[in-house]
Parts: sequence; C-alpha cells; structure tokens
Amino acid sequence: MNGFKPHLLSLPHYPYRKVEAPIKLDQNESAHDLPPHLKERALERLAALPWNRYPSLHAEEVREALARHTGWAPEGVVVSPGSNLLIQSLAQAATRVLDTAPTFPHYAISAKLAGTPYRAIPLQAGFRLPLAELLEAMSGEPGVFFLPNPHAPTGTLFPEAEIRALTERAGETGWLLVIDEAYQQFSGLDFRDLAQQHPHLALLRTFSKAWGLGGIRAGYLLASPTVAGVIQNLLPPFGLPAHTAAILLTVLEDSSYIQERVREVQAERERLYRALRQHPTWQVYPSHTNFLLVRTPDAAQAYRSLLERGILVRRQDHYPGLEGCVRISVGTPSENDRLLQAVFEIAGVGYA
Repeated sequence: MNGFKPHLLSLPHYPYRKVEAPIKLDQNESAHDLPPHLKERALERLAALPWNRYPSLHAEEVREALARHTGWAPEGVVVSPGSNLLIQSLAQAATRVLDTAPTFPHYAISAKLAGTPYRAIPLQAGFRLPLAELLEAMSGEPGVFFLPNPHAPTGTLFPEAEIRALTERAGETGWLLVIDEAYQQFSGLDFRDLAQQHPHLALLRTFSKAWGLGGIRAGYLLASPTVAGVIQNLLPPFGLPAHTAAILLTVLEDSSYIQERVREVQAERERLYRALRQHPTWQVYPSHTNFLLVRTPDAAQAYRSLLERGILVRRQDHYPGLEGCVRISVGTPSENDRLLQAVFEIAGVGYA
C-alpha cells in the first residue's frame, strides 16, 4: 500500500486473542458489574438525552465532575474513550518515549504508531526500578516517560522516594513523567499532591478496573493546563459518547460502591497469595493490584491445564524476564476457590 506511511505497515498486532471460558481471570477487569441501582439510574439518564445530537465538545460536564471528585483544576482534566487513546496522544505529542521492560505493551505500540523514538530500560532483579539508568536517560533531550505504578504486568509498587526522584529530574530537564495509575485504588498510594506541585508529572487513570466499567471504555488524565491543552487538541472533537458520559456522571455522583469492591479484591488477593505460596512448583509474587503474577515451570502447560478446567488466565512468558509466567486476575471468592482447587489438583496435591 504505497499511500501509507512505511512504518505503519510493519506494526505488530496487540498481543491478545479472545478465548471463552466459564471463569475469566485474564484481563484484570472487575469481577463485579455495576450495582443494579446505578445501572438503572444511568439508563434513565441516557434515555432522557436526545440521541440525534452530538455529545459535548470535550466532555465538559464529565471533566467538571472529575475535577470535583479528584480535587483537580478542570482545565487540567482530559477525558477520553479509554486511557489507551490518551497514551496514543501523549506518544504522538512526545519527541521521544522512555519506558521500562517488561511493561504495559501499549506504550511501545503507541510510540511506534506515532513514529516517535522509543527506548525501554529493563527492570532490575526483583522487578525493581533501574533508577540510576532512568535518571541518566532523563538527562538527555526531553520526552515522555511512561511508568505504571502499581506496575503492570508484575504488580510491583515502586517506592514513593523513587517516584519523587524521577519527578524532580523531570522538572530539571523538561521531561514529562506520566504515572499510569490504572491500579491505584488497590495500592492506596496517591500522587495527586505531588503532581499538583510539579507540572512535569501527570497521572493517567481508568474506569476499567476498580470502577467496574471496562465495557464502556473511559479513562482520564490529570495534568498541568499546558499538558492537558496539548493532549485535548489531539483528541477528536465530540469524542466521548453520550452514553459513556451518562454512565460516568452517574457513578461520579455515587462512588461509594468502589471502597467495598476494593476491600474485597485486596482481601481475596492476599488469600490467593498466601495459598499459592504453598504450591510446590509455582512462585507467586507480591502484588498491589487486582492480579497476581506467578512463575511456573511451563507457562503454556499451566495455561492449557487451567483452561481445560474452565479457567482462563493470561500468559506473560513473551515478555523479557517473565519466562514461565502467567497473570491471574482476582475473581470473586467462589471463582478464586475454583482456581485454587484446580491449581493444586494439577500439581497432584490437595487443597483444603
């Protein structure tokens, strides 16, 4: 296709293949749908809208609601249909992209899509940040550094002191540090105060995890007005659908359900972690997210054996440093019971 930019013709596909299973623990979604009373309220709100009219230009009403919810200035809030679109816009705006490895693949995909120079620095043993190398990399020509914290796909929570050091370096050298906080609620660590003090730090968040709204595709950016203005200009006008806005406004008016959901995930995550530590051949890593990373002797075999028992998990062994690894989302208590029974049955040992 001669009319296309050459670098787009060789882009890899996103590494995902849809597989059906009774117990779905592969995408780090919420195990629970939106509470029925909120779903009914959102549908009533949507039914009252004129469907023949375009939505708001830049989701102004949702931005105002998010500003109230987060304590952020409205002019620094950007909302889009999924945080992936915000990642793409940030990579498009950047002169270069810095990343770690392994990490969420959409940072690299977005940089390649935009034709933006990309560099990934491997994590150290124990999934620790290579802080000295990162600080050195941020001493060069400025760009955008994407860092998920808590980290995906490892579940690690990087120390606050290291985030502060990276933030200070960004301010000194003109970089933009973007902390992807997709799993923030499960860790309890919040960098809003730091970001409000440092315009070179931005926070990326999603409604797909703790909020239980993966199906509607919505994410948002908390940034300085300057950064937010650039990213907003890269997003299409009228880009947030009316139905998405209606649902977001509904949950932002009554978000109390999230705390109970998060507490359940944290309790179940720790229960799974303690149980899996007793496995004879699997190594489970501590997590501050809604999933667990597990190193097995053979990721393909572990995946197949669980799928044969109706449980779908996610292979991670294609990432450097994650050989033999699978990722397991925290499900409902009954789903987690089924998982543990299957895991120990495969190992040939009992589970009580």
